[in-house]
Amino acid sequence: MGAMTEPVRTADLRVSDVERRAVQDRLHRAVGAGQLDLHEFDERLQAVWAARTRGELQQVTRDLPEPPPPPPPAPRHRVFSGTPGGTAMRALATVWACVVAVNVVVWLLVSLGNGGPAYPWFVWLAPSGAVLAVLYATGIGRPRP
Repeated sequence: MGAMTEPVRTADLRVSDVERRAVQDRLHRAVGAGQLDLHEFDERLQAVWAARTRGELQQVTRDLPEPPPPPPPAPRHRVFSGTPGGTAMRALATVWACVVAVNVVVWLLVSLGNGGPAYPWFVWLAPSGAVLAVLYATGIGRPRP
């Protein structure tokens, strides 16, 4: 009968390029987290691509803890968002503000052309702005908790 051979230890198994890339990505994260400087990163990266076994790859990262997860993004609070009514409110408020701005500019030009102030017809847009304010105050267009 043939001689019995011992199984290969996990540390002695050959590594693939896929495993090397995974360790390379881990080193990139370590640099981004400030765990390695660029000189150390370069040295370890050379060792990764020269490694033949899993044990050699493990030596490259054995002293690196997994970097902490990135902090969650800060909550964004926008005035007219979060609901379909919020989108409509934002659009209505934008249109209203543009109409008021155009009317004020035209009024200023007419007043300058006449040599004195003209009738301020743009004040007739105030009731529609008041309606938008009341809708917002009653809850339409505000984000829901």
